[in-house]
Amino acid sequence: MVMGQPDLEARSPWSANNDKPQVEIHPPVGAVNGSLRVPGSKSLTNRALVIAALAEGRSAIHGILKSDDSYWCMDALKKLGVGVTIEGETAYIEGCGGKWPNPSGELYVGAAGTVARFLPAALAAGTGDWTLRGSRRMSERPLAPLLRALTSLGTRFQYGEKELCLPLTLQADGLQGGEVTLPGSTSSQFISGLLLAAPYAKEPLTLRIEGEVVQRDYVRMTLDTMAAFGIRPEVSADGQSIAVPRGCYQARSFLLEPDVSTCGYFWSLAALTAGRVRIEGIDAKNTTQPDIEILEVLERMGCTVLRGGDFVEVQGTERLKGGFTMSMKKSSDQTLTIAALAPFADGPITLTDAAHIRHHECDRISAICAELSKLGIRVDEHHDGLTVYPGRPVPALLDSHDDHRMAMALSLIGLKAGGIRISDPGCVSKTCPGYFDQLSRLGVRIEY
Repeated sequence: MVMGQPDLEARSPWSANNDKPQVEIHPPVGAVNGSLRVPGSKSLTNRALVIAALAEGRSAIHGILKSDDSYWCMDALKKLGVGVTIEGETAYIEGCGGKWPNPSGELYVGAAGTVARFLPAALAAGTGDWTLRGSRRMSERPLAPLLRALTSLGTRFQYGEKELCLPLTLQADGLQGGEVTLPGSTSSQFISGLLLAAPYAKEPLTLRIEGEVVQRDYVRMTLDTMAAFGIRPEVSADGQSIAVPRGCYQARSFLLEPDVSTCGYFWSLAALTAGRVRIEGIDAKNTTQPDIEILEVLERMGCTVLRGGDFVEVQGTERLKGGFTMSMKKSSDQTLTIAALAPFADGPITLTDAAHIRHHECDRISAICAELSKLGIRVDEHHDGLTVYPGRPVPALLDSHDDHRMAMALSLIGLKAGGIRISDPGCVSKTCPGYFDQLSRLGVRIEY
């Protein structure tokens, strides 16, 4: 079987297991019971890092995620002349007040969608010429709506291999301000990227959004993080217009929540083994991370969920329930997680409203359908999702598609079925380098 070739250039010094061609997951002997704390949210980490870099003063970002995506964000900030110091789980950022100390250079964003969508606007708000490169896959992922919006605000771009894609050279002389329009259907990261930089425009900037926003909760996360650093945009009643005042972020101490997207795999560990997994540091009622919706899905599948003020605990069940359709509009990153649980349910599960995940690290809908089929599981592929039917997975070597979420989701199948091997386990370093080590500490036998 020929597996996809990983783009090792996108792996950072924080990566793990890049030298391991595959990993085998062995079903645990009994129910998994344990507690853990997951590293900080990738989405919050990179928002906070960019804002802190633009701010006046020295910020402390506590509980940072040490992964490829956050590494490339901090690496780019350092190359821009921003002081970045890591002490334990805290990053200290010396803000530049919106004026990048190094007015030129080459920046590499790896495979980090947040960095590729946040940096261009942040750079455009300053003055200088910079070249941006990304991984092989990141150079294929959409950037056009953001780049067109920045062009309308006065930024000039020169492109390499393909128009409106990485690699590119950005020539900035500040953002003009005024009104600009972005579509909401492709990625909320375009909206967030422009919002992060908007306070530094020459005139107040109003962002108008066309159509429904994919994962609107991530826009709310951006607005909340901006407010935490002193800038409070005004959002229209329908959420389609956001007015950002001119101003400068102020440094602060900021505590990051654990990454709920990653938590979903560990809660699923309890679901599949009729075990119990508690994750500390999460307030399920007040988090802005949309993937918290996975808890409602697990309850629908028969699990018991305990939501504390500073923890969430999931108690699994002997047989998961299926026979339902679920919209993944809010929590599309959990589409693969639920698809991996579905073969062990008592009825088919259909997941919809996730067409945009075809443009992530891989075409995730096509990829998960292909890998489930290798296991002998019946699956129907739809344009915006899939239907997975109950079945007994057969042993197989599965392709991670150089996609962290594919690898972590597929690992869940190995908790219930023997002979499950996954290529390129190092790809999980994009968001959780210690993933397989944490599985091992919870009693799952991992063999490389």
